[in-house]
Amino acid sequence: MNKYLDLFLTFARIGGFTFGGGYAMLPMITRECVDKKKWATEEEVMDYFAIGQCTPGVIAVNTATFVGGKIAGPLGGFVATIGVIFPSWVIITIIALFIQNFAQYEVVQHALAGITVAVFALVVNAVLKLGKKSVVNVMGLIICLTVFVLSAIVKVPAAWLILLSGVFGLIYTKISNKNAFKSRDEVRDTDQNEKEENVEKEDE
Repeated sequence: MNKYLDLFLTFARIGGFTFGGGYAMLPMITRECVDKKKWATEEEVMDYFAIGQCTPGVIAVNTATFVGGKIAGPLGGFVATIGVIFPSWVIITIIALFIQNFAQYEVVQHALAGITVAVFALVVNAVLKLGKKSVVNVMGLIICLTVFVLSAIVKVPAAWLILLSGVFGLIYTKISNKNAFKSRDEVRDTDQNEKEENVEKEDE
């Protein structure tokens, strides 16, 4: 199958069969792009989601653009983006034409309520997946809890929290690497001194 057609159909399927958008789409994006197509690793998809939070637009659309761009360049990114939004555009257009005639029906209201609960479950599943891949040490847990408090209680905008977390992560990694190199140099110097002492003892 042509790679552009494959990208379009895959992301059209993702866009057409997942409700809730954003994080609710993460399980299906992972299943289609990582497990089935092998277009990206799970870590890369998580990175795309994180970057998508910092850039304008919908997270799922940004992720489709990133994956498509990786597989087939700028045109692949464009095709994947069109694919993921096309089903929603068609469905919303149809609903917009008829929603006023059907929204008052009880059966429709119950269906929407059920969809809302399902979306909540999908978002929880996505959060758990992100947590397993992202919070891998004590520092990650500290960042996670700090961001949660600042977001839920202080109401700091998400974009600022993500950007500040990225800066903090860079600083922390740089300091950690510097300490690791320092420790390695100290061990090497210690080994060298021990060797020199052993040589001196042998000469004696």
